[in-house]
Amino acid sequence: MKKRSVRVAFAGIAALSLLVAACGGSDDEAADDVAEETVEESTDEAAADTCTTPTPVKLQLQWFIQAQFAGFFAAQDQGFYADQCLDVTIVEGGVDIVPQTELANGNVDFAISWVSKALASREAGADIVNIAQVFQRSGTLQVSFKDKNITSPEDFAGKKIGNWGFGNEFEIFAALTKAGLDPAADVTLVQQQFDMVGLLSGDIDAAEAMTYNEYAQVLEAVNPATGALYTADDFNVVSYEEAGVGMLQDAIWASGERLASDAAYADTAAKFVAASLQGWAYCRDNVEACRDIVLAKGSKLGASHQLWQMNEVNKLIWPASSGVGYIDEAAWNRTATLSQETKNLEGGTVLTAAPDAGAYTNDIVTKALDILAGLGVDTSGSSYAPIDVTLNEGGN
Repeated sequence: MKKRSVRVAFAGIAALSLLVAACGGSDDEAADDVAEETVEESTDEAAADTCTTPTPVKLQLQWFIQAQFAGFFAAQDQGFYADQCLDVTIVEGGVDIVPQTELANGNVDFAISWVSKALASREAGADIVNIAQVFQRSGTLQVSFKDKNITSPEDFAGKKIGNWGFGNEFEIFAALTKAGLDPAADVTLVQQQFDMVGLLSGDIDAAEAMTYNEYAQVLEAVNPATGALYTADDFNVVSYEEAGVGMLQDAIWASGERLASDAAYADTAAKFVAASLQGWAYCRDNVEACRDIVLAKGSKLGASHQLWQMNEVNKLIWPASSGVGYIDEAAWNRTATLSQETKNLEGGTVLTAAPDAGAYTNDIVTKALDILAGLGVDTSGSSYAPIDVTLNEGGN
């Protein structure tokens, strides 16, 4: 819309130039000044025509403010939402908040949730749809001290395995199932707090951790035997992505009913996804700036911890060969299959049947990627490379 207005302005400039020439005018500088003013006025008018009243949007996060959600905060901070005529409110998550339930109940317009959790809610009746898969890879780990000799899920046998619950344990159960272990008999499952205290104190043999959060917590803790920080050499790490049971995690979910019945909502969804993904592209290229944005938003985590988190989150997103946010069918099917085969302590599974075809769509993210292509945004990050991060004690 802006481009069309500018082209009209240039047409007017050309006509004005002919008029000046016909009248014998020869002041090129004056004509240039008029041209510049005309372009500026036209652009300002186009912007005003494009966005008179921003559309209010509420986004529900699935956890507290941290760099896990930096792209959304960056989109807000850098004006990417405003550029799409959106007034976005980002709602902080917490232990007792279920984002997909908030969405299904109509309390928010969009929500961030792991796919397996959201599919379980959808099977239970929540009309929600995955419209953009931000994280392309799983970031879940099981971390243990070297002397526990845990290097694969098969080594979980006879060990105390920590897990957070709340649906965060699905990959652990999937790994146990694949390893042929009965979670009710072959391991001792320990309810773990959302930290690494249980591991460091010896109460847990292998603790659940995210690459971008809890794993950093052990690396920024002091080893009492040396007086220095622990290093990666002190631990073994089992990556569920590498073990073949990684499930898709942070995705943008929308209301299925509103997508089907409200064209304005569908249009807003495309604009919201475009601006959000632009925020993630910004954080890919401006890691420290996004760390600072998150800290300014009120994160309780320290500066070095947030820089680590931002760097590790980028690894889960980039490169994105099909375009950031695009939902890969193979990864989706793996998550859905694991959710149907993974058995919990009672012998039940996350899903009782395969999710229906309407559980996800690439229509919205495809429109969003088209918007970003028009803005010249790199949506694949093919040349992406992580930075080096030094953690400080306590993550400060």
